Amino acid sequence: MAGQARVLYDFEGQPGTSELSIVTGEVLTVTSKDVGEGWWEGSNQRGVSGIFPAAYVEAIEQNYNAPPAMPPPPLPQIYVEENVAPAIQQQQSQYDDDWDDDWDDDVSEANQGSNPGNPAAGGRSNSDVGSALDVNMAGLKLGDGKGTVRKNLNRFSHFVKTGGEAYILGANKVTSTDSDQIHIIETNNGITWAPNPQPYSCVVASPKKESKLKGLKSFIAYQLTPSLNNIQVSRRYKHFDWLHERLVEKFCIIPIPPLPDKQISGRYEEQFIERRRLQLQSFVSRVCDHPILSRSDVWLHFLTCTDAKRWKTGKRKAEKDEVIGAAIFGVVQVPEKSLDPLQLDSQTEAFGRFVQSFDTAVRMMQSNFAEQVKRQQGPYKRDYQRVGQSFRTLGTAMELLETAPLTRALSHTADTYDQIALLCEDQPRLDFEPMGDLLHDYRGLLASFPDIITVHKGALQKRRELERSASEGKTESTVVVRAQQRTDVVSYTLLAEMSYFHQQRVHDFNVAAKIFLQEQITYYQKIVDHLQSTLSQYKDV
Repeated sequence: MAGQARVLYDFEGQPGTSELSIVTGEVLTVTSKDVGEGWWEGSNQRGVSGIFPAAYVEAIEQNYNAPPAMPPPPLPQIYVEENVAPAIQQQQSQYDDDWDDDWDDDVSEANQGSNPGNPAAGGRSNSDVGSALDVNMAGLKLGDGKGTVRKNLNRFSHFVKTGGEAYILGANKVTSTDSDQIHIIETNNGITWAPNPQPYSCVVASPKKESKLKGLKSFIAYQLTPSLNNIQVSRRYKHFDWLHERLVEKFCIIPIPPLPDKQISGRYEEQFIERRRLQLQSFVSRVCDHPILSRSDVWLHFLTCTDAKRWKTGKRKAEKDEVIGAAIFGVVQVPEKSLDPLQLDSQTEAFGRFVQSFDTAVRMMQSNFAEQVKRQQGPYKRDYQRVGQSFRTLGTAMELLETAPLTRALSHTADTYDQIALLCEDQPRLDFEPMGDLLHDYRGLLASFPDIITVHKGALQKRRELERSASEGKTESTVVVRAQQRTDVVSYTLLAEMSYFHQQRVHDFNVAAKIFLQEQITYYQKIVDHLQSTLSQYKDV
């Protein structure tokens, strides 16, 4: 038994999974901290067991501090089939997309060592630059450091370990290149990222099954063709997974679009492969459209490198990148205009409330749409088939005594309802599933904002501490001025991403809603056409 923990934030477990709903203040009995992916397993005081996010609780033996103003985001969901133990799910998930398969022949222990989100694996750490103070800025504890997991999904760990407070104090020095520079401008529409002067797109197509080790390992390769050079590159899901880790690690100021969920079974079914291709296309398009992500070196390397040797070199370079986490603020160029901290507090608080409300709405809509897909492909389809079978049985019963036109009409009616059943089964891929994919994207994006907002709050809090210290004569005024300038950089990045997010949100949901409604109209129009055709089979007596 791993002890007890007190709940810091409410968390609602998803129906049909092994997630445990927890409420702020209750005490949980922790039975395992080795579930992986940032989850613990335990039970509440009512004896209900399940898994829950480790970031949402605090071990009893630790000193209990008040939680930060904004809770951390929900961790990516571990979708567990009903009655399947979390430990079994974790064991199975490691086989997805050859996760245990090495990138190349030389076993990359350096890859583990360069993982900044995993201190036990020897990741980079600026512990000599006041890591304890960085923890206070983050508003989260680093944990007990016991054991390791494959991937640390807490964005805060990257910010903490790369010296958030060190940046505000000017002690965080990194070597950067011109390609690392990020520019923010002020326009008539407010604070925005400087646009990419050479916008481009990328098509994900032609997924095909390939194998290695004389057929012992199989995988699906997707072909990416960027308009930058129109040269096709082949990438596997695990390559996307590696890229996603690098982007999350590097850009603590930008929500990174989520990848498709991992799949245990059915990975080589045609329908699943096409659905994943569409989801990967969404991920690629979002990165291409973002004015900052689209110009990052690691992304361009992923998108354009065709040479195996240069691929390995670029991969190692990305894993050793120093401009990650809080260090990225050092390469951001902002307008000279100073920002009002009080106004910023008001803006970010309002945005934080919006994010929470929007996230709740997205979750509810995603759940409802998923249920609708199940119904259309299950009971609704069967209902139409039953109606069709009823007409077919009736026509068969009348065959001996009734005239041929009536029995033919009844048979036609039965066939019509069979066709409607097939339409019902196939329809979700045209309307509910595309909308569901959009909702999946936004759940991932929204999950990042609480951390990003809390990073900003930590910067403002440190600024106020320095200003108070200066008023007491304990800190030089020049230190405060520089800290104010650096805090403004953090604020400008948040404002720029808020502006971009709102712009994309309006565009995405406007387009998606129109497509959804048009497909719904087409669907019901097809049903009407079938029924009208059937009606014409019945002749006046």
